[in-house]
Amino acid sequence: MSMPMNGGAIVTASGLRKAYKNKLALDSTRFTIQPGRIVGLIGPNGAGKTTALKAILGLIPFEGELNVLGRDPRTQRDELMNDVCFIADVAVLPRWIRVREAIEFVAGVHPRFDHARCDRFLANTQLKPQMRVRELSKGMIVQLHLALVMAIDAKLLVLDEPTLGLDILYRKQFYQRLLEDYFDDQKTILITTHQVEEVEHILTDVMFIRDGKVVLDAPMEVVGERFTEVLVEGAHLDAARALKPIDERALPFGKTVMLFDGPPQSQLSAYGETRTPGLADLFVATMKGTYA
Repeated sequence: MSMPMNGGAIVTASGLRKAYKNKLALDSTRFTIQPGRIVGLIGPNGAGKTTALKAILGLIPFEGELNVLGRDPRTQRDELMNDVCFIADVAVLPRWIRVREAIEFVAGVHPRFDHARCDRFLANTQLKPQMRVRELSKGMIVQLHLALVMAIDAKLLVLDEPTLGLDILYRKQFYQRLLEDYFDDQKTILITTHQVEEVEHILTDVMFIRDGKVVLDAPMEVVGERFTEVLVEGAHLDAARALKPIDERALPFGKTVMLFDGPPQSQLSAYGETRTPGLADLFVATMKGTYA
């Protein structure tokens, strides 16, 4: 069975199309995910994030070309799932299940589950095999999920809104542990979320998806070079607008923040103070109009 060659992409999609009734969930979508990256697939609800994931995981039929780890998810899903681990919202384990049973369940369904690795991770926690989920604090539930994820030696880890039910402290803890204890250059992580701020610091690449199309796909360092925010002084408004900002917003005291795609910071600094925008600001600017 053909695996991707060294340097080959983990996921390649082109012309992906999926319609539900009369709405296009994926509209000639194209993207590539390279190995050893942490990629954020970010978009509002209904933008096509979940549909793209389901296509990658072989859960839905679709039109177009999609290659995941050298395989077509439509026809080779069983082999593909040997190398892929999928985790959704971490806060939804059944309340009656025991820690031991949750581990046995995942070990039973995933061929690459490493029991010793799971036990090693749990040894550093307060978790005991006989505890039920309803007895666990939120922090312990996060630790249990991390133990299950860490024990699976998958080439591609897919996390779909993994921290939805958790408050911010545990969300940060989840991502930090993932980065420190799990990720290496042999693994690729794909995270969907609309909580932009909490994944921003761990991503190597970002993809914004809007109305079924990928509207931004770039490594984080390129994002930092491409986009600049300028706090424009009143006297420079017209000159700055002539450079065609992709977004502008008013601040108190007559100041205006403009967001530019392309012009270098050195050129823009003539109009006011410049900074690299946060991913959240970039997201809001890119998605303007989708929340109408």
